Order: sequence, then structure tokens, then C-alpha cells
Amino acid sequence: MLLAIPVALLAGLVSFLSPCVLPLVPGYLGYVSGLAGADLQNQRRGRMFAGIGLFVVGFSAVFMLIGAVFGQLGAWLKGADAAWVTQVLGLVVILMGVVFLGGMGWFQNEAKVHAKPPAGLWGAPVLGITFGLGWAPCIGPTFSAVQTLVLSDGASAAKGAFLTFVYCLGLGVPFLLIALGVRRGLGALAFFRRHRRGLQWFGGGMLIVLGLLMVTGQWGAWINQLQFWFAGEVRLPI
Repeated sequence: MLLAIPVALLAGLVSFLSPCVLPLVPGYLGYVSGLAGADLQNQRRGRMFAGIGLFVVGFSAVFMLIGAVFGQLGAWLKGADAAWVTQVLGLVVILMGVVFLGGMGWFQNEAKVHAKPPAGLWGAPVLGITFGLGWAPCIGPTFSAVQTLVLSDGASAAKGAFLTFVYCLGLGVPFLLIALGVRRGLGALAFFRRHRRGLQWFGGGMLIVLGLLMVTGQWGAWINQLQFWFAGEVRLPI
């Protein structure tokens, strides 16, 4: 988990900065606050923060439920050959990296829940749920990679939900920060939009490297070294 946590956090951040999410942030801000079409920079930040917070809670609930399911599957697979399972999952992560880079055309299609909740605070969590239930070629690969880490770790449902929660932090906290400082936040979005291709290459490359580490067994070796270090060196105060 110590290795997986920073990877999950970074995967969530990469998802937020991806071309599937970043250009839509102003639209989400307006929709969940009921201020679509208004000048967001002159609106109450508290209302936008509340709307985005409910939106983040909505998709986090969906993602964490999925993470709990994968965590339980990982617990059932714990008795299997861990090296073999990790290698297969590593291949999946490599494929997800290729998808993130724009390859494998079939996976570039989006799958969405077309229900349109009412704009405003009441519809914000519902919009988050529909966001979490869809597939996008920038979010699906990173989320899938996190779930492969859950499976390969042989975790429990609670650990799977926790690691997915970390992913949701990486994806959701930037939404909240922009809602708190709209003017500066929208300026930062413009910077990242100009470098979206580089960010896409970084995200896809990160997934491919992670997959290669899993396939070659290096990921498992690092985990074993950490476990050995904690068992021999770390002394808890209680």
C-alpha cells in the first residue's frame, strides 16, 4: 500500500489534468452551482465550493464502491500464484497506458449515463454519480490501473476502497481548489490546456512504466523490500 498510495494519488491528478476533464471544469463549476452561463469569477465561491464538493462526493462514492469490490476480489485471489496474477495485471496496465496515449481506437469512445440531473446543488451529487459510472479514455485507464494495484496487492474490501479514495483525492481536490480561487484557478487551467499533450504523454508513460514494473516482477520486489524493512526496522510506539 505504501507504494500504491502515491501512484493512486498521481493517477487521480493526471486524470484531472487530462483532455477529458480539464476543458470541462468551468462547465462543471457552473452546472453544479446553478450558475451555468454566468461569469464564474464574480459569483459566490461558497456556493461553487458546496456544489463541487457534492459532485466530488458523488463520483467518489461510485469509485470507492468499485474499489471495495476489487479489493474483495484481490482477497479471494490471495491464494493464487501472486507473480502470475501481477504479470497479467501488468499487461493490462500497459494496454491502459496505450489507451491513455490515444491508441486502441475502440477504447477512445466514451460511454456515459445520459441522465441529466437538475443544475444546482441538488443535482450536483447525481451529476457526480453519472460521472463515476461512465467511461472516458482519459479517466478509465488511470482508474483501471489503480484497481489492478488493488487486485495485485491481495487486499481487502476496506483497503481497496481506501486506495480508490486516494485516487479520488487526486481527482477531486483540484476541483475544490479551483472552486475556492476561481480567478487564479481558471488561469491555471489555461496553462495546463496549453500543455495538455505533454501531460497526456506523461500520464500514458507513467502507466506503461508501472505495467512494465509489474510484468518484470520489480514492483513485487519493491513491495517485499518494504515489508522486510518495516518488519526489521520500524518500531511502533504502542
